[in-house]
Amino acid sequence: MSRECRDVWKKLQTGLDCGNRFRIVKHMLLNPEEAFTKYSLTKATGLKTRIVEDHLEVLVKLGWVKKYPYTPTTYQINLEDELVKHLYNLFSKVKVIPKEPSSKETW
Repeated sequence: MSRECRDVWKKLQTGLDCGNRFRIVKHMLLNPEEAFTKYSLTKATGLKTRIVEDHLEVLVKLGWVKKYPYTPTTYQINLEDELVKHLYNLFSKVKVIPKEPSSKETW
């Protein structure tokens, strides 16, 4: 595997973190036109403020999230980043997939 490919996978792993950070990225990707405060992300994700702050710091460093120096500080998903664009396309497609009926449903 080339170094460039390894770097892309490392960025994806770091960015998504498949846990709390994923919840933040998901919320921002599903609402890309909005800018969020730490408080609004805390409320939307159910995470503690300190956890949101830590994850936002990583996402800003990766370039996945833009930080605006307003009062209060706001954050917005960065759709100019190539990986974020691909994630946005994926999330847009997943958002419209019809829900399969539960196996427990009776006819």
